Amino acid sequence: MGTLYLVATPIGNLEDISARALRTLKQVRLIAAEDTRQTRKLLTHYGIRARLTSYHEHNKLVKLDTLLAELAVEDIALVSEAGTPGLNDPGYELVRAAIEAGHQVSPVPGPSAPIAALVASGLPTDAFLYLGYLPRKSAERHQLLEKIVALPFTLIFLETPHRLSVSLADLEIFLGARRIAVARELTKIHEEIFHGTIPQARERLALQEPRGEFTLVIEGNRSAEQTWSLDRLQAALQARLARGEAPARMAAEVAAQSGWPRREVYKMITDLETR
Repeated sequence: MGTLYLVATPIGNLEDISARALRTLKQVRLIAAEDTRQTRKLLTHYGIRARLTSYHEHNKLVKLDTLLAELAVEDIALVSEAGTPGLNDPGYELVRAAIEAGHQVSPVPGPSAPIAALVASGLPTDAFLYLGYLPRKSAERHQLLEKIVALPFTLIFLETPHRLSVSLADLEIFLGARRIAVARELTKIHEEIFHGTIPQARERLALQEPRGEFTLVIEGNRSAEQTWSLDRLQAALQARLARGEAPARMAAEVAAQSGWPRREVYKMITDLETR
């Protein structure tokens, strides 16, 4: 019975691969790779000759039986395009199938963009929630943000350059002026980590065309453990109404700060407007 090794590979800097990862890739006879071209570059750099087979989002189910048959006679390594396999990359189904078939599954830990961004964010790391990529569709994105707005945990998202602007706009609407770290091109030549608030991040990124892969680390709801009193909530809403702020944006921001449900805050705004 073979072992399935989950081998983390560099997310940019090739020097970040571990000695154990290199030894494992040299020992196995087959490597299942999300992107065989990228993996071949890594193997060539370190002089590793191993048989490669593709394993990606579009063939991960049809490849299961083939890989399980290979595992029956030899060890296999699973690698993603970059970082830790199975973490927002194909791998979950293979890991589950290997376990159910009685194979040992052994992680070979290493680079991970979400964890690298988290520890460099300056935000609490004792409790965090990783949610992968924000939904592409606006309505689905809003539903997700509405569900998590009151959570006290540090939040971690991945985002693509072409969706970064609209995602930051929605984050500001629902989460307000929370602290954020925007990490770009981690471990690569043009690595950059911006620390500030969500509105400041929007202003900063509006001045340049977003490029590269982004990881967003956002402060949790600091008021989740202490909900505002009704008097404090009404006073805050009245002050914002006096400044002419938009009700929808006001409701989202105050809900995030006060610990009150967004719908109740919005209803309260409507009631105050009609007085």
